[in-house]
Parts: sequence; structure tokens; C-alpha cells
Amino acid sequence: MDMSIQEAYLAAYRGNFTSTMRWHDLDAFWDMLKVQADDHWYIYAVGEMPPVETVDKSQLLTFIDKIDELLHKEHDEDYCGIVYIDNQQAAEFIKIFDPNNLGVSCGFSDNPPLPGWILSKIQPVELGSALNPPRNRQRWWHKVFA
Repeated sequence: MDMSIQEAYLAAYRGNFTSTMRWHDLDAFWDMLKVQADDHWYIYAVGEMPPVETVDKSQLLTFIDKIDELLHKEHDEDYCGIVYIDNQQAAEFIKIFDPNNLGVSCGFSDNPPLPGWILSKIQPVELGSALNPPRNRQRWWHKVFA
């Protein structure tokens, strides 16, 4: 993979995000995104091979409806707080955390969970290896004496 694509994707992934804390915030965001929907979005199910092609508008709209249904069903809380958006008025990168694998998705953690899905206008890279290169034991070893 072209290193500049990986660097751009990781920079966007690590960027500033706002959470949709309440369900009505998420509903309003989905409504706005549906109006702005086009054929330039990648849908990446983290843990699977990243897509190399964007989806068309109808696939994006179907995904939004299905993921919204899943989130409402499986995140049985009075708040949402599991969808993070880079720009709520003109989104280009959206992290959607899996309600069944939240860990510490907000706040601080040395090993925060990866999102379950990412919608982006940048071609995705495989996050597991890009963020956590296979040197886990070496990093652990250095923490012992830190």
C-alpha cells in the first residue's frame, strides 16, 4: 500500500472527533448525512480486509439504516456516545463502535478498542497492523522499567 495513503488515513483516524451523545443527536446526524450521501464513501468493517472501492449512494443509505437499527437494539442505554464524527456538518470520517466491544471507547486507555465500523472518504488501511505493529512484547517489556 502507498505509504501516503496509510499516513493520510491514520492522520484522519487520529484526528478530532465529536460524539453523538444522545440518540436524537445521532438521528439528526444520520438525517443530514443521508441528504449529503454520495458515491464516495468507503464502508470498512474493522477486522475484515479494508475495501478498495467506495460504495454507491444506495448502499451507503442501506448501511446507515441497518447500523442505526443495530445500535438502537444492542446499545440499550438512554445515551448513544458510540458514534464519533470528524465534522458533524460535513463529515468525511465516522467511527462507529460496536456496542458489544466497547471497552474504554471514551476517556483514556493504553489499549482503546478499535471501532467496529468506519465510514470514510479516504481509502481505509488495515487498522490492526497499522496501529499495533507486531512488537507487543517489546513494548510491554519497556513499560516494566518506565
